[in-house]
Amino acid sequence: MMHIFYFKKRWIVSYRAYHYLLLFFASFHLNTSFAQNNLPATISLLDGKTLKGWKTVNPADMAFWYVKDSSIVCGDGVKKIPENTYLHTEKEYEDFEFRCLFRLSGDPATGLINSGIQYRSILKDNTIVGYQADIGNGYWGDIYDEHRRGKLIGGDLSILHRVLKEDGWNSYIIRVKGSRHELYINGVKTCDYIEKDNSIPAKGVIAVQIHSGGAAKVEFRDLTITPL
Repeated sequence: MMHIFYFKKRWIVSYRAYHYLLLFFASFHLNTSFAQNNLPATISLLDGKTLKGWKTVNPADMAFWYVKDSSIVCGDGVKKIPENTYLHTEKEYEDFEFRCLFRLSGDPATGLINSGIQYRSILKDNTIVGYQADIGNGYWGDIYDEHRRGKLIGGDLSILHRVLKEDGWNSYIIRVKGSRHELYINGVKTCDYIEKDNSIPAKGVIAVQIHSGGAAKVEFRDLTITPL
């Protein structure tokens, strides 16, 4: 009889544990579904055909930028870039994760081959001021403060150099929330920067750039932003 009572008691405990386990997984599933349904929507910044939603800092530079094969393009790799030019979003963004694919090409013998992605940037006196995620030899993964403080932090290339395609397609992720700035190229973190100057604007446009100097060509595609 003792054995039977013990067996029943164990069965009752197991049943209760099973019941609580079912409740736990049901609650977990509901919470996960709720979280997924409330995630911010990822927004495409390019329709793949036109530059709708984008402008150049200097209106005359609009002739240099165009869309081809669902990519934003500037330069042809043959003619030298006469001056820095920036194509920026009409909307401003604060905390976000920006993603894109990019390809920078050109002959370094013709001059500087360089590009970048501006973010949290403002338009002032017919120029653009703000953070730049840098692109190009000697600058990969740096954070540069365009027309303000200069280079803020150099990119860590210790791992990146193994996966970087210097004249091929690469991915960029810019993740900025509050005072923290994180840059990733091909999934490798190059920068983790904390802004300590509270006077620096925490909201602004996103822009793609091509630097003057050499005969360069830059392409950007699959540009998306997810508010954080």
